[in-house]
Amino acid sequence: MQNFASDNYAGVCPEAMAAFAAANTGHAPAYGEDDWTRRVSDRLRTLFDTDCDVYFVFNGTAANSLALAALCQSYHSVVCHELAHVETDECGGPEFFSNGSKLLPARGGNGKLTPAAMLEVVSRRSDVHYPKPRVVTLTQSTEVGTVYRPQEIAAISASAHEHGLRVHMDGARFANAVAALGVAPADITWRAGVDVLCFGGTKMGLPVGEAVVFFDRGLSEDFAYRCKQAGQLASKMRFLSAPWLGILEDEVWLRHARHANAMAQRLAAGLQQVPEAKLMFPVEANGVFCELPEHVLAGLRARGWRFYTFIGAGGARFMCGWDTLPESVDALLADLRVLLA
Repeated sequence: MQNFASDNYAGVCPEAMAAFAAANTGHAPAYGEDDWTRRVSDRLRTLFDTDCDVYFVFNGTAANSLALAALCQSYHSVVCHELAHVETDECGGPEFFSNGSKLLPARGGNGKLTPAAMLEVVSRRSDVHYPKPRVVTLTQSTEVGTVYRPQEIAAISASAHEHGLRVHMDGARFANAVAALGVAPADITWRAGVDVLCFGGTKMGLPVGEAVVFFDRGLSEDFAYRCKQAGQLASKMRFLSAPWLGILEDEVWLRHARHANAMAQRLAAGLQQVPEAKLMFPVEANGVFCELPEHVLAGLRARGWRFYTFIGAGGARFMCGWDTLPESVDALLADLRVLLA
């Protein structure tokens, strides 16, 4: 039975598994000095059409926390959306790894920051008693399944840079945003003013691993040491990096992201035919947020369906993954209709 609690529930996609197995041949240098890590790093530079610094870590919390720590001193602060994963779901990781940089949440419709919301926080105070704003972080796609358009990112980045702030992007579902927008990855990152991207691999079908991509290479100084100190430097790095080759080849990553997005659209279309169901946000990537009666939520769980109701802005969250089957979407909708009958 497939479930919709998280796209992390999905297994490893066959392309990533094949690349993982292909790397399991003979001996190779450790700690990222291997050929697979070099090839993936070069492939990512080609993908983003720029000379960037690339590092691989085990998970998204480490990627975000270490990247933000690289941009901040302990007396700095990070402007984020109030629903941002770094604020609600990383157990204080960004504050811990930065030795105390404070997160400053801001509001924004559909899970997105705006230049005005960012500036309200940045201009709130400028005295020495207040943590000095240093970074603005955006999530693409957002925690409620919406996406930032290139012009939105560019506007926030321009305002941030004007006020001396760096721009970080939490791209746990970056692939879904690229697929939804139909743009080049560069158009919603460095060309729009993003300084560093945490490019999510796990939700695209990798067994484990995220890439931290520094477009401003000067900001990555000593980042390898941060990774080592935080326990994020893989000794057998080839097994962390090699699966990326499988999904970057022939745009497999985009194909999987488009499929996940299409399954979310299929689910949303079905929910829109149910009067008692209310979509909470535009369905633009691979997540669907919906308000349903409590007895329906309980009934779905009793039938074995898994989904979250504590993430985002309330309601039930249904996430689609690279392997979500149309039949699974239709079965969920069928059970929902029965419970509402």
